[in-house]
Amino acid sequence: MADFNALKEEFAACSDFLVALGDSKRQAIIIKLLEAEHVCDGLQVPDLTEATGLSRPAVSHHLKVLRDVNLIDYRSEGTKNYYFLAHDTRAVSQLQHLLDDVTTVMEGHKNEESIDCRD
Repeated sequence: MADFNALKEEFAACSDFLVALGDSKRQAIIIKLLEAEHVCDGLQVPDLTEATGLSRPAVSHHLKVLRDVNLIDYRSEGTKNYYFLAHDTRAVSQLQHLLDDVTTVMEGHKNEESIDCRD
């Protein structure tokens, strides 16, 4: 039988990361940073406003959300900030573990006898 309390804890631990990944504008920022990774050492906010169609303050907000879950980082050169992927894969590994556990539970239920929840 599955340890549902452990699953609840795993979901809670992954919640902020899932929220960060779940927004289409943040996804666009991540994709842009992935594309730029091979050509430069980071992008500035104006580069990301162009990619997302958002204002500078909106892009800055999304960058903060992504920084808070360690998906991206930045470096400063004078007054300019350059954003890049952090390559911290702990949260990704944690999410993979959660998905593996959920898959195991779902497959286990598929193989067990159906339980009538109407009782």
